[in-house]
Amino acid sequence: MRIGHGYDVHKLVKGRELILGGVKIPYELGLLGHSDADVLVHSVMDALLGAAALGDIGHFFPETDETFLGVNSMFLLKKVCEKIKICGFRIINIDSTVVTESPRLAPHILKMRENIAKTCNLSLNTVSVKVTTEEKMGFTGKSLGIKSYAVCLID
Repeated sequence: MRIGHGYDVHKLVKGRELILGGVKIPYELGLLGHSDADVLVHSVMDALLGAAALGDIGHFFPETDETFLGVNSMFLLKKVCEKIKICGFRIINIDSTVVTESPRLAPHILKMRENIAKTCNLSLNTVSVKVTTEEKMGFTGKSLGIKSYAVCLID
């Protein structure tokens, strides 16, 4: 068995959609990034790649490659899951935490879990998405950005 850890952060800006776990969240700000900037999915991908000792998402999907400009992160997650399978591993579970002061994400958690589980070909009870705040401290507490942590187990 192998454990992977992932982390990602993106700045909140006007003029972008807020997409987390493949869900468009109604909000006046969105995340800035080369792709759709889905910070949750990016942390999950890094956890999976790390567990398989394959590097990180920047290695496979560099922001210098225009092919990935505005790309849907769920598409990238599917590619990562294929790489994990080709290497002879299977995903056992994924646990993640999104850190943001606002917007409130509780109404969207089930759909995020469903999207990740479906994309990774996992059952829903093996995918966890949690949300927390930083009590108005730091850049996430001041709503300047959103960060996400993920861990996974593969064998």
